[in-house]
Amino acid sequence: MKKLKRQFRITRYVVYKETLVDVKEHFWSFLGAFIGIGLIAFIQSFTLTKEENIFLIGSFGASSVLIYGAIQSPLAQPRNLIGGHVISALIGVTIYRFLPDIIWLTAPLAVALSIVAMQLTKTLHPPGGATALIAIIGSEKIKTLGYFYVLSPVLSGSLILLAVALIVNNATKNRHYPSYRKKSKSK
Repeated sequence: MKKLKRQFRITRYVVYKETLVDVKEHFWSFLGAFIGIGLIAFIQSFTLTKEENIFLIGSFGASSVLIYGAIQSPLAQPRNLIGGHVISALIGVTIYRFLPDIIWLTAPLAVALSIVAMQLTKTLHPPGGATALIAIIGSEKIKTLGYFYVLSPVLSGSLILLAVALIVNNATKNRHYPSYRKKSKSK
């Protein structure tokens, strides 16, 4: 019974901490995402027409959730952000260029290989799967970029998001990015 009461207290504490509303934390998450995505969109608005939307890819929205809203997550760290997107873009473009245009084959292959490559390189970043998929199913403008897609929009956009994350997430004493976790030594 004592063990059950202890488990109940721990569960109640965890639920309380996870549902606690921290207005400051939400403000910094909002600010980072707004500035990061806003910068990419701003740069795009001066270089391309509205119809040529290629710098602002959907996977950057998902990356923003991680790097501004879940900054302590291992999946949100700089290595994962940059590596995950770049590796996935390379895989997506390669599959698009060298395999026949059979969507039921190329789309899942791009995502699946991206996941394995990110796992092998310890750069797992869930939005990377979308980055690979965009290389397969994106607009003709994105497809004609070929390997340039890896450099821009993927690498350049990721670097913009990272620069903003480094500034915004370290603007207060309560937020620290990147997060370095100490590895515990097992006996």
